[in-house]
This record gives sequence, C-alpha cells and structure tokens, in this order.
Amino acid sequence: MRIIGIDPGYAIVGVGVVDYVKNKFYPVKYGAVDTPAGTPFEERLRMIYDTVSEVIAQTKPECMSIERLYFNNNQKTAIDVAEARGVILLAAIKAGIPIYEYTPLQIKQSLVGYGRAEKHQVQIMVRDTLRLESVPKPDDTADALAAAICHGYSHGSLLSKVIKETK
Repeated sequence: MRIIGIDPGYAIVGVGVVDYVKNKFYPVKYGAVDTPAGTPFEERLRMIYDTVSEVIAQTKPECMSIERLYFNNNQKTAIDVAEARGVILLAAIKAGIPIYEYTPLQIKQSLVGYGRAEKHQVQIMVRDTLRLESVPKPDDTADALAAAICHGYSHGSLLSKVIKETK
C-alpha cells in the first residue's frame, strides 16, 4: 500500500510518501512545501494545492493520511491552517484517493506507544522505521511521515477492520 502523509500548515506543509509492504515501511518521497512569508495568502494556498497535487500525480498513493486539527488558542492561525488543510483535502479528492485523519495523540501512540510522547521520540521512530540515516527535516516532514506510518499500522489492524464492518 502506498500512503501519502500530510502535516498540514500554511507556512510549511510536511509531505511524506511511503510504501507499506508485509509490515515494513519504505520511503518513496518526502519533503516540505514552503510558502514564503509575505506572499499573499491566496497564493500560498495555490502553491500548497499545486505541490501536493504534483506529488500525488508523481507517486500515485492509494490513500492520504493527514493530521487532524485541534483547536488552537490563536483563532486566526487555526482558520488559516484549516483553509490550507482544505486545499490539501481537495487535492486528494480530485485524485480520487481516500482520506484518513488521525489526531496527534493517535500518531504518537502508533509510533512510540505513548500518546504524550515528545516530538524527538516520534522523529527517532520515523528515522528508525524507515531506516533513514538521519531524522527528516524540517520537523513537518517527519510529522508527515509519522502520519503515513500511523495509517499503515492502523489500516491493517483488527480494530480497523471492526470499525469498517460497523459503518
């Protein structure tokens, strides 16, 4: 299964594509979409949409795993991230790939075994799981790969199958 993981944002969007084959993960492509400060917000959204759409077209993932937003104290930032997340979801929808959402707690639990794990613990698990020489940078990239890995683990689980049967 090929999974694209996304860590949503509007200044930096983490993107990571992995293959999950026989309980092993293999990195396909990863990086970040940087939108320069001072760029009009609409242009930032276009840059995000275009780049995510391009990665989807190049790598042909079977599904998208994206970090679910949680309420932030700064409403302006939360709204801007939600709008960026919307164009990311649109890219997946237009490509016809299903979308799966996971909270930061679920992603940490999946990778580290503890939902309140520190960021560096998750990064080390991403590095080790993908057998990389170093932790992917920026942090948003590692977070996107973590979301993809989380879906790989979750998708094949017994709990996932039970949830699908009850829907």
